[in-house]
Amino acid sequence: MKKVVSALFVLIGWQSFAQPMRLSENAAISVITCGPGNKEVYSAFGHSAFRVVDTDLGIDYAYNYGVFDFDKPNFYLNFARGRNYYMLAVYDYENFEWPYMRDKRFVHEQVLELTQGQKEKIFTFLMWNARPENRTYRYDYYHDNCATKIRDVLIQQLGSDLQVDSTFFNPSHSFREKTDEYLDLLPWGDLGIDICLGLPIDRKMSRNEYMFLPDYIESFVDHMKIKSDSSIVSLVKKKNIINADTQDKSKIAFVHPWIAFTSLLVAIVLFSWLDWSRKKLSRWLDVTLFTVVGLIGVLLTTLWLFTDHHDAARNFNLLWAFPLHFFAGVFLIKKRPAPFLAKYFQISTIVLVATLLFWWLIPQQLNVFLIPAVIALAIRSFLISKLLIN
Repeated sequence: MKKVVSALFVLIGWQSFAQPMRLSENAAISVITCGPGNKEVYSAFGHSAFRVVDTDLGIDYAYNYGVFDFDKPNFYLNFARGRNYYMLAVYDYENFEWPYMRDKRFVHEQVLELTQGQKEKIFTFLMWNARPENRTYRYDYYHDNCATKIRDVLIQQLGSDLQVDSTFFNPSHSFREKTDEYLDLLPWGDLGIDICLGLPIDRKMSRNEYMFLPDYIESFVDHMKIKSDSSIVSLVKKKNIINADTQDKSKIAFVHPWIAFTSLLVAIVLFSWLDWSRKKLSRWLDVTLFTVVGLIGVLLTTLWLFTDHHDAARNFNLLWAFPLHFFAGVFLIKKRPAPFLAKYFQISTIVLVATLLFWWLIPQQLNVFLIPAVIALAIRSFLISKLLIN
């Protein structure tokens, strides 16, 4: 959802707003919605921004809440800990629009029907919000992002003049279901999110929570009403299709998770049949498999317990990616592993088989691409529990 933009792209400095500016009668404020991209995960959800045009003042600015600064102190540490700080950047609209035009993504403009006072109120707030001491905010991918900021500014600045109609659709999705939908062409990105984020994103969204997606911001704005002088009118005065979506919608060419994990399962079955026939484990395979899966479990546990990624809590992927698998894999390196390992892998087999049997009953929606991998883990766990003492 967020286009990664270097601080160097913040072309309009806050000094431009040091002196109060008043919009002319010809000024227009718009909501810009940019379509989803199909090449990178960060672009797959689209983007939202404000546009302020005033030909009398000679300005055409984009107000973009989707910018972060790599040079900020402890950037990578804060990112890992879930303390992601984004900022509002203001720059020439053409510079904002260019990458979406280049990538053939749609760009829609909703010119807002506002009184002069309403325009001034939004513009004054945006100028204030763009100042260095005000422009940074704590980013949350589902609850506080480039799209929800558009919603919040409109509601907070227009107040009782604005009427929000949320009855034009019936909410029936969880955050995860909508994420899966937008990542259909990026299955590896979808898999990564499904593994790392836990039960909190499986709850059903309220109508207003759909506005974490730019497409829904556009739809909500289309249905908003505004008090204009003595009448109630549509908030959207005019809608412009600046650029149509002409992206190639064909599937991405690299190996799909289904193919990768099914191939892994086939290889595991072949090695397991060979090991059973000769009554001897392929230790290198088990050490590699269980240490890697254990490390995934350590990551998931860390995200849950030791970071501010609150949507990573209560992650049922730990049923298969159990952190102790890492240590079990390390112990398998020894020529004479401790006897308790056989018992450990017996328990692991039971848990993995139960996970597979109750896959669709688990409260968290686990990614189906993982099923072959979990079957492979169950097969190796069973084999280790039977052959380890030999």
